[in-house]
Amino acid sequence: MAIFLNSDSKVIVQGMTGSEGMKHTQRMLTSGTNIVGGVNPRKAGTEVEFAGGVKVPVFGTVKEAIAAADADVSVIFVPAKFTKDAVVEAVEAEIPLAICITEGVAVKDTAEFYTLAKGSKTRLIGPNCPGVISPEQSNAGIIPADIAPKKGRIGLVSKSGTLTYQMMYELRDFGFSTAVGIGGDPVIGTTHIDCLQAFQDDPETDAIVMIGEIGGDAEERAADYIKANVTKPVVGYVAGFTAPEGKTMGHAGAIVSGSAGTAAAKQKALEAAGVKVGKTPSGAAALVREIMEGLTA
Repeated sequence: MAIFLNSDSKVIVQGMTGSEGMKHTQRMLTSGTNIVGGVNPRKAGTEVEFAGGVKVPVFGTVKEAIAAADADVSVIFVPAKFTKDAVVEAVEAEIPLAICITEGVAVKDTAEFYTLAKGSKTRLIGPNCPGVISPEQSNAGIIPADIAPKKGRIGLVSKSGTLTYQMMYELRDFGFSTAVGIGGDPVIGTTHIDCLQAFQDDPETDAIVMIGEIGGDAEERAADYIKANVTKPVVGYVAGFTAPEGKTMGHAGAIVSGSAGTAAAKQKALEAAGVKVGKTPSGAAALVREIMEGLTA
C-alpha cells in the first residue's frame, strides 16, 4: 500500500505545456507515473508528444480531464500569479488530490484557496512543495525518482524538499512506502498531522520520519498528536538549530520569535512525545536505520 498516491493514480498536469511543466512531466513519465492529460484552455484538443513516443492529450479544464480520462490527481505547475485560479479550478472540479508545486504564491492567495479546499472533496498538498512519491508506483511532482527507486516500509513527511531527497537517498536500501513533501509556506494544505495519521493507518508502513524546520508551531502540534495517536516508531529532524532569532530563513514560514518556533523547542516537544530526534539529517537517518534493523532482526 501507499498513502495518497499509488499505481492506480491517474495524473494530470495543470500547466503541462509550459517549460517547467514539460520538463517535469517527462521526468514523471520516465519514472512510471500514469500521466493521462495536461490542462491548458488555449491548447485544448491538442496532444503533446514526449520521449518514447508517449502522447498526452491536453484538456481545456480539470473537469474535462476528469470526465474524459478519469483523472484523480492534479499536479500544478503554473506561475504564482495564476496559482490561485488553478487550485480553485481543481477543487471546484472535485479532483481527489491536488499537488501544488509552485513557489512564491502570495499568502493571501494561499489562504483563500486553502479555505476553499478545507472540507472539500480535494486533498491539497502544498504550495511550494516537491510533491508525493510512492516508489515503484507513482511520482507526482519534482522528487527525483532515482534517489530511492525501491518500495519499502518507511513513511516520510517533510517540510523541506532537499531534505526529503537526502533522507530518501540515505535510506534507499530500506525503501519507502510514500514520501510526502508538504511545503514550508506559512499556510499549506496537508500537514504533518494528516500524514502521520495516514501512515499510522497504513499497514505497510512500519516506521515514520518527520522532517520539520524552525518557525511556527506545526511540529509541536504534531508532537501532541503523536503522543496521543501514533503507536509506530517516529524519528524527527528539525532544520535550523543554528539559525539566528528574528530572521526569515529560506522558507517564508521559518520565522523565529524568542523561544517560540526554535529548533530546540521543537526537539524538546518531540522527544517528550517519544520521538527520537537527530541533530543532523544523517543522524536522523541513522536512528531510522536502527529501528528498521531492529524490526527485521
